[in-house]
Amino acid sequence: MKKSLEEHAARFSEIADEYDDDNSPEYRACADLVVEHAAPEADDTVLDLGCGTGAIALALASDESDSGAPNGQSGTAPAGRVIGRDISEGMLEQAESKAEERGLGNVEFGEGRFRDPSAPADADVDVVTTNFAMHHLSDDEKREGIAAIADLEPRRVVIGDVMFFGEPNPDVPFYSPEVDDPATVGVLADALTDSGFALTAVEMVHDQVGVLAAERVPGVAADTDGVPSIDEPDRGA
Repeated sequence: MKKSLEEHAARFSEIADEYDDDNSPEYRACADLVVEHAAPEADDTVLDLGCGTGAIALALASDESDSGAPNGQSGTAPAGRVIGRDISEGMLEQAESKAEERGLGNVEFGEGRFRDPSAPADADVDVVTTNFAMHHLSDDEKREGIAAIADLEPRRVVIGDVMFFGEPNPDVPFYSPEVDDPATVGVLADALTDSGFALTAVEMVHDQVGVLAAERVPGVAADTDGVPSIDEPDRGA
């Protein structure tokens, strides 16, 4: 990570009021795809990491077309419970305000991060989402974050982010090199498979922006070295 958590949190809190006004078409397309691939069921619990002002979390908590959701619609049935986590107090305040305005009682927001999601003790997480947040971490930190997600045993993970499908064009950047550290698609894909997931979709929005969806492989868990291992059945005494 090129900046500390505190520096990132302060930076995003400063721009929280205007953050939604500056989203690019690629960001919105990416958000739509994250919502589409998340596809929660009515009794699912969704954990949205790096939730920002709530674009993904609010879309997954709502069952109606909404101008605050990506491209003006949620596009999916609401999850039973949606938990948004972010490190920026300002972004969380924006998300909470939107949820209150829309009367959404199935969504909650609080402080959390990729490597320490702070999921509530009573939450059995079914789906984990994130959009345009993981690229702030180094590659090693991304692997650690995905391993922490795997520890929650969700059946599905959807990552939308700045990611490189090829050599990035420096004249068309989707990130700030001084603060961001995007990974290649291969790095993210390997981190997911190393943590016991199988890729189910790879969506390229731009050669620097994409979405990866993955499902947990039954009977496979990541060991302490991040290498998948087959869970041994309980053979009794």
